[in-house]
Amino acid sequence: MTTKIIGTGSAVPEQVVTNDDLSKIVDTNDEWIRTRTGIRERRIASEESGTSHLATLAAEEALKQAGVAAEDLDIIILATSTADHCFPSGACEVQAAIGAHRAVAFDISAACSGFVFALNTVHSFFKAGIYQTGLIIGADTLSKIIDWKDRSTCVLFGDGAGAAVVKAEENGSFYMTLGSDGRKSSALECRSRTTGNFLTKTPPELGYMTMDGQEVFKFAVKTVPESIHTVLSESETPIDEIKYFILHQANYRIFESIAKRLKVPMEKFPTNLERFGNTSAATVPILLDEMNREGKIERGDKIILAGFGAGLTWGATLLEW
Repeated sequence: MTTKIIGTGSAVPEQVVTNDDLSKIVDTNDEWIRTRTGIRERRIASEESGTSHLATLAAEEALKQAGVAAEDLDIIILATSTADHCFPSGACEVQAAIGAHRAVAFDISAACSGFVFALNTVHSFFKAGIYQTGLIIGADTLSKIIDWKDRSTCVLFGDGAGAAVVKAEENGSFYMTLGSDGRKSSALECRSRTTGNFLTKTPPELGYMTMDGQEVFKFAVKTVPESIHTVLSESETPIDEIKYFILHQANYRIFESIAKRLKVPMEKFPTNLERFGNTSAATVPILLDEMNREGKIERGDKIILAGFGAGLTWGATLLEW
């Protein structure tokens, strides 16, 4: 039993924030950001367009393209680090919004690797014969955990959501690998609500994202090629048979380093971070949806999806479209 993606969708907030806009609130400029990251602009959510709202819009588009009714879904997994509520889960909010009342729904937290983790989790359910049809979503509104006075992080991130409808099928290729290294968790983190109560005599406080950029860079350019080689080896697939490497959209320099290590031309590494920045769990499915709707991926194509991020976590999936 394998897993096929039969429909994709995505959604981003309407508000565009350019590098020039950010130069008005922190000491930076368009050239500095573009030459170091490749990012020109990003989308930032309003109060009306939170994580669950964007996830719902992306889910509806994916279901429409797949021709699948929400009530036919067996499982919904939302990958996010910025759910609108501690509980209920964002997946349950999406379930209610789209009317998928028969589906089990839950969130997973694997940061920028989240969509790949969700896809591989659903595949495991399919392979075990438990479910047949699923909806996986990567959605984040990172703008609410950004310190907008910290130019090292605020220029990198944006908000958005991407989704895919998946179905268990007998034919096709699907190979996966996942990894985590909690020893390096401090390289990219955001503290949750602190312990504040009548005993501590302090109110709870919320944290902001912090990142050791050099450590994350070194981690990404090492683990991503390794995970890609793992799925290539397990599937006995020559690397030149892969049409596209759809990676987490973090930094253009990371793509260049990974392409060099894999000895693969940059043309096989599509990007959209110049328009959306780093949307964490949403980057891979947003890019996947764009490429799908533009007809750049055809049935039978072999592609690799790869994510990497806080945890530290990483994962790769080789699949046949």
